[in-house]
Amino acid sequence: MITLQDLTIDPIKAEKLITKFIKKTVEEAGLNGAIVAVSGGIDSAVILSLTVKALGPKRVTALTLPERDVTPKQDIDDVMQLVTELGLTCDCVDITPMLHVMRRGLPLYSPSNRVAFGNVKARTRMIIVYHYANTLSRMVVGSSNKSELYTGYFTKHGDSGVDIMPIGDLYKNQVRQMALHLNLPEQIIKKVPTAGFWPGQTDEEELGIDYDSLDLILYAWSKGFEPPRIVEETGVPIQKVEMVLRRVWGTEHKRRPPTILRLSKAPI
Repeated sequence: MITLQDLTIDPIKAEKLITKFIKKTVEEAGLNGAIVAVSGGIDSAVILSLTVKALGPKRVTALTLPERDVTPKQDIDDVMQLVTELGLTCDCVDITPMLHVMRRGLPLYSPSNRVAFGNVKARTRMIIVYHYANTLSRMVVGSSNKSELYTGYFTKHGDSGVDIMPIGDLYKNQVRQMALHLNLPEQIIKKVPTAGFWPGQTDEEELGIDYDSLDLILYAWSKGFEPPRIVEETGVPIQKVEMVLRRVWGTEHKRRPPTILRLSKAPI
């Protein structure tokens, strides 16, 4: 049987590898430091903490990008508590006025299509983060994890629009292990994950499965197991296994760079 115990990592070793990676990548690029967009959730909190450990607080810029009437005040309060504990300040940029302009000017905009406009929100945040990065000559450090990347639960050119993804090879369960190791605030570790596209949205409701079960399926699938074997190994119902794998297969295009037609290899 595959259990969550199989996902146990050595957080001390992981911290050393991740901080070394961040430091080396930023320095090799000749940049002044890093930018981290912080939502108040566990993933961005882990990344911010690790980036500060890698570069020091003077070389890290924290941004939080709330939307009025959508982002809970508690999330902003949690961000401000975290940055204070890490010895940082944090710029807070309300994206609501920009979204109003988008709603008025975007062709095909429909308030009923929450996913499409949710992606606009994620891409608006990406634009702001890169504006800061370009202005301050800093690298954008992303907070996507392996569970999100495998299932395509991210916005292409939105939250995936970053320079590096230091925890992109950690499952959500392993990110929690890192959060505990880093002594992050309890309310952040226990917070219900959400993309923040609309009030009350949660990751697990949208994915149709809890993260622990998702991680077990993805771990078993990464071992090359077929769906019946995954059910046998994890105890997760076949309907959930097949649903998750359909997501993995159906979102492969999101994980690939744009495909280039190699005309140089053709007789043109």
